[in-house]
Amino acid sequence: MSNKPILVTGGAGYIGSHTALMLAEAGERVIVLDNLSTGFADAVTQGELIIGDVADKALVSRILHEHDIDTVMHFAAHTIVPESVADPLKYYGNNTCGTRNLLECCARAGVKHFVFSSTAAVYGIPHDGIAREDSPTAPINPYGTSKLMSEWMLRDLSAAGEMRHVILRYFNVAGSDPQGRIGQSTAKATLLVKVACEAAVGKRAHVSIFGTDYPTPDGTGVRDYIHVSDLAAAHLKALEHLRAGGESDTFNVGYGHGLSVREVLDAVERLNGKPLDIREEPRRPGDPPSLVAAADRIRATLGWTPRHDDLAFIVRTSLEWERAPRY
Repeated sequence: MSNKPILVTGGAGYIGSHTALMLAEAGERVIVLDNLSTGFADAVTQGELIIGDVADKALVSRILHEHDIDTVMHFAAHTIVPESVADPLKYYGNNTCGTRNLLECCARAGVKHFVFSSTAAVYGIPHDGIAREDSPTAPINPYGTSKLMSEWMLRDLSAAGEMRHVILRYFNVAGSDPQGRIGQSTAKATLLVKVACEAAVGKRAHVSIFGTDYPTPDGTGVRDYIHVSDLAAAHLKALEHLRAGGESDTFNVGYGHGLSVREVLDAVERLNGKPLDIREEPRRPGDPPSLVAAADRIRATLGWTPRHDDLAFIVRTSLEWERAPRY
C-alpha cells in the first residue's frame, strides 16, 4: 500500500463508487473527482469528493499536485450505447477528448500508474462471440470507438514515458454492493439487470427485449454478466500489479460464460416471485448478437478470483438495492 492517495475519476458513478469503497476498505486514501452529471454525491462514502470535470486541466493539475497523486483510476465516461449512436460527438468529446486532457495532466505531473475503465464494446462482433485480448478490435458503435481511441492514447503515452497502465475491458456489469451500502442509481439506465429489477419493483412499467431473432439458442442477445464487486476487485489487483513493477497490459474482466436476455429475465421473475411485463422490440443499433469474455489472462497474471459468479446472487443484490428505501 502506498501512502499517497489515489485519484478516482467518475468515483461517484456506479462502478467507480464500488471501486472507491473497496480501495478505502483496503486502507487506501481516495480522492474522487466527479462532475455529478450521472453520479451521486451520496455514493461517495469514503474519501474526499471534488466536484469537477476531467476535461478541466487546471483543476486536474491542481488536484494531482496538491495531493501528490501517483496513481489514477479513470472511470469518468458516458456509457450508453444507443445514445452514442444517436449523439456520437458527445461520446468523442467526453470520453476521448476528456481522457486526452486527463492524460496530458498526468504526464506533466509524473503520475506513475494509470488504471483505465474500458469496455468489451471495443471488440465489436467477434466471429465466434468470444472476445480474447488479442481479438481484432472493430467497434460497431461510437461508445466502443471512443474507448478504443482512449486505449490507443494511453498505450502511446506509456510507450513514450515512464507511466505504466492497466486497461480493463469490462463485460456486462450488474449487481450492487452485497451489504447494500451503494448500488446503481443511474437515471434511465439501459443495463438489463438494472432495468429488469426496476420493472420488478414497479419503478418501470415494463422491460423490453431488443431483438428476438439473433443467431443464439433462444434468439435473444447473449452477454457475460459480472458482479460489480468482482469488477471492483479486479481494479485492486491491477493496482497491485503496477505497484509491484508489472508491465503495462490489457485484460478482459468477465466470467467467461454467457447468459441470454431471456435467461436473465427468467431469473428476475423467479427471485421476485411474480412475472414481468415483457415487450419484444426490434434490435437496437450497435448491439452484437453475442459477446462473452475469454478471461483466463486476468486470473493467471493478476491472480483475480471472482467471488460472485452466480446469476441468482447478482439479481438478488440488484433487487435488494431497488427495494431499499431512499431518503
